Amino acid sequence: MRARTMASVAVSACVVLVACACGPDKAKEDTDAKSSQPSTSTSPPAEEQSATPSASARTEKPSAEPTGDQPAPRTKAGAIKRYEQYLHALGREDIDTVCEVARPAAKKAEDQGLGPCTSTYATVFQMISPAQKKALKTATVDPQRVAVRTPVKIEMPVESVRASVTFSESDLGSYTLEYLKNDWYITE
Repeated sequence: MRARTMASVAVSACVVLVACACGPDKAKEDTDAKSSQPSTSTSPPAEEQSATPSASARTEKPSAEPTGDQPAPRTKAGAIKRYEQYLHALGREDIDTVCEVARPAAKKAEDQGLGPCTSTYATVFQMISPAQKKALKTATVDPQRVAVRTPVKIEMPVESVRASVTFSESDLGSYTLEYLKNDWYITE
């Protein structure tokens, strides 16, 4: 446990250093620059488009919230599903989903002076290589390597992540998910 704590502290320190180096203004400038870049369209002319919606029109990002009014399953499988949602959002740089799933941990970090989740994870996204982002988009979790500590507290070691690249504690880290307010959230 001590090694895990030290690794978490080291990763947090790296995030703080990068966040301080970039600062919120730098992260905002990068975001503004990306959003102001012109996009090129490869869509065929309107007369060549079919009447059926395109694949991209049908693809929506999964919601970080449980569907409907039903709570998320308070099971190991429910925690794994939520963690995979987080991993996929990291790969897509989906800040809303990442900050939703990691809300309790992000709040702790903000209270310790790291800044709001959106600016902290904007920095984290820059630290993830393109190959790692691609791998995270389809990453899965090996249930055999997940540790159920209590019915509402589950540990997801970095070794549980199955992807086309191998992640280490310094790359991704291990996380604890807790069942709070009818869903699983990253708390550590």
